[in-house]
Amino acid sequence: MLVTVTGGTGFVGSHTVAELVRAGHRVRLLVRDANAVEAAVRPLEVPPDAVDVVVGDVTDEQSVTAAVRGADAVVHAASVYSFDRRRRAEMLRTNARGTEVVLDAARRAGVGRTVHVSSTAALFGPGVRVIHEQSPLGTTRAPYAATKVASEAIARRHQEEGAPVVVSYPPALLGPHDPKLGDQTVRLRNTVRGIMPMWPAGGLQIGDVRDAAALHLALLAPGVTGRHFGPGHYLTTRQYVEGVREATGRSLPAVFLPPAMMTPVGRFADLVQPVWPWHIPAEHEAIATVAAAVRVDPAASTLDLKPRPFVDTVTDTVRWLADSGAVTERQAGRR
Repeated sequence: MLVTVTGGTGFVGSHTVAELVRAGHRVRLLVRDANAVEAAVRPLEVPPDAVDVVVGDVTDEQSVTAAVRGADAVVHAASVYSFDRRRRAEMLRTNARGTEVVLDAARRAGVGRTVHVSSTAALFGPGVRVIHEQSPLGTTRAPYAATKVASEAIARRHQEEGAPVVVSYPPALLGPHDPKLGDQTVRLRNTVRGIMPMWPAGGLQIGDVRDAAALHLALLAPGVTGRHFGPGHYLTTRQYVEGVREATGRSLPAVFLPPAMMTPVGRFADLVQPVWPWHIPAEHEAIATVAAAVRVDPAASTLDLKPRPFVDTVTDTVRWLADSGAVTERQAGRR
């Protein structure tokens, strides 16, 4: 089967490409920079001749049309994932407009199955504490989540009109080989560096990128429809830090504060960030997301895929961070 993948040089996309290739599928990538392909997929042992490349952008109808032409399936993983408000316009353009262009093109081309990679954040809203595949779209105004709500609305419209679109909801993801060091990987890196001493009390749904990739492969099986969650665990922020301590063997002192105490810090960081040259790891949306403590219903569909133990995921991620020089051997707990 020929599968077109958007976002194939990103974290979720590259691991999904590797999973597809291992399963024997042919893969075509739509990428903005052809030179980024080898760096993204080589560490995952994807042979160079296993993928074809179309250079273009998900917001460009012409290049998207070329990328989906003749494909049996499409995995739309292209997305900007960030809690940095400076990237709001970029997120809206890629996450919402890109979804509209890709799903429309796949439908016109008669693609047999399109997987739209959404996010649990698309279901967040005030007072929401548990989500499942029948949850309504979220109502949050936070920049990243709002753009995922907008893109999910497009996917649901296609589903309602009978198009062969299925939706995946990956949780927050960790794992080795993150080509662009996304927000979650950076947060773990900062934790083992010891520069994340304060945490808001609350929780998050978190999983392994390799499990999310396995879900995307499973969604291409005949007869699969609807919306499905990526395997993961609900952890409090305290449990998250305890997992990192166990994986590294380090004490990593931390305090856990009521979200109301940290919210002003996040709002101040958002105000300062546009004029401050370095990233401030205290975004209001990140704090609000943890404070909301939204968890996935244990009965929600994951196609019976089981998540890896969180400590195993952290161990593999930290090992990779050390091997790539993003943290020191001491910080990784190897000395």
